[in-house]
Amino acid sequence: MESGDIIVGLDSGTSVVKAVAFDLTGKQLACASVRNRYYRAAGGAAQQSMSQTWQDAASALRQLGDHIDNLAARVVALAVTAQGDGSWLVDAEDRPVGDAWIWLDARAAPTVATLNQHPLAQARFSATGTGLNTCQQGAQLAHMDRHFPELLAKADVALHCKDWLYLNLTGVRATDPSEASFTFGNFRHAGYDDTVIDALGLTHRRHLLPEIVEGTETTHPLTREAAALTGLRAGTPIVLGYVDMAMTALGAGVHTGEANTACSIVGSTGVHLRSVTVDDVWLNPAQTGYVIPLPWPGYVTQVQTNMASTLNLDWLLNVAGDLLQSFGCETDHARLVAQIDSWLTHTTPGTLLFHPYISLAGERGPFVNASARAGFTGLHYQHTFGDLVRGVVEGIGMAARDCYQAMGQDRPGEIRLTGGAVRSAPLRQILAAAIGAPVRISQREEAGAAGAAMMAAVAVGAFSSMAACAETWVRPLLDAPETPQPDLMQRYDALFPHYQQIRSDLPACWQALNTCNGVNHE
Repeated sequence: MESGDIIVGLDSGTSVVKAVAFDLTGKQLACASVRNRYYRAAGGAAQQSMSQTWQDAASALRQLGDHIDNLAARVVALAVTAQGDGSWLVDAEDRPVGDAWIWLDARAAPTVATLNQHPLAQARFSATGTGLNTCQQGAQLAHMDRHFPELLAKADVALHCKDWLYLNLTGVRATDPSEASFTFGNFRHAGYDDTVIDALGLTHRRHLLPEIVEGTETTHPLTREAAALTGLRAGTPIVLGYVDMAMTALGAGVHTGEANTACSIVGSTGVHLRSVTVDDVWLNPAQTGYVIPLPWPGYVTQVQTNMASTLNLDWLLNVAGDLLQSFGCETDHARLVAQIDSWLTHTTPGTLLFHPYISLAGERGPFVNASARAGFTGLHYQHTFGDLVRGVVEGIGMAARDCYQAMGQDRPGEIRLTGGAVRSAPLRQILAAAIGAPVRISQREEAGAAGAAMMAAVAVGAFSSMAACAETWVRPLLDAPETPQPDLMQRYDALFPHYQQIRSDLPACWQALNTCNGVNHE
């Protein structure tokens, strides 16, 4: 390894694919991005062109070369991660079988309901640690098997997004231990599990499952064809990273060696991950969430995800913006966002309860209900718009606590925060007090690409282990811990049981409202 060496992390999200260059100490050198595209169709379909996704990834890598002198000669490895779940079918000639069903596709909902009544459903959850939902490849393949068998008849292998990109980069069909185990396997050994495959009704489709590759130990060379498209050198070692949730959490500091650490990704959606040993996994009675292995021997993440996090704030600010525009006032979303800290600072804590289920898809963590809807409780005449803003942020914090509680313990020892919203100090204070744990913000800009690149750094021998890499790549970018304010935490502790009680009482109301509005999630 030389001082000018570069590791590239390729992260293909739902809306953007990013190629990010890092030096061997983890310093981000440059980033290039290309907008991804997906489309929705009748029946809950959400699909994405597989060939276009590969072209976009190759374009991002070429553009990265415009920012870094002599990039191709300096790259010692490239690691790839991407959006999770979904079904990316490939035929015998490694060509796409139609467009991919991505994680937003909801067509498998009736099949999920049926599979959850299967005699082996409990055994499936016990093995995977993951609640079945429409996002997952297992549910989607089971639905295809029943309703679109022609797709599976044409397929030779079922991949995920990052696996599809890896195939195009290396010519190798493979998946990683994280998606393999939480979809078709067992988190205890991170391999496939025959009972799980049987519980999904897919034993006769087992031939579609690719080999499992551990990226910290195995690399494959960049092909000549892919080199010509990406601008990199043929033979460059390529690493198959884990799913993007795990990579983002790793890059942001979900685990740096201490016990009971966690990471919350506070974006449009909310992703909450707790690092635990394999033996300490707690499977909740509601059978929700994910268990996702880390590329760190003996450790996994327990995961719960809110369908909507800062999306709730976007909704409220859009309401304000629309009102102002109706009176001819010039404003924009950015100016309203800039006002949030002032609203949070000058309002009284805990005068409202807000359940942040604003997404039209309902909620999936820590409970699954496609009919779930957002709502305020406790409004009175003296409440102001600032109180509504504070109530929404407090609701986001309560929802995060709800998720962490579903992982078996009430409070993590420390939470590492990432996502654009956590740049707000008042918002961090609310999150810390609502969850009841110290928080640290990670200064890492592109945590997903960084997590994948960390795996590559170990694979090519720049570091002896993920633990050693984290000491250089992660820990220095964590700000000092921020402890929750005792009086604020006491207020939220008193309100949290009521928050849970209200959301437990509302499903019949949600269903009635959706029925009246012509929405049917059955």
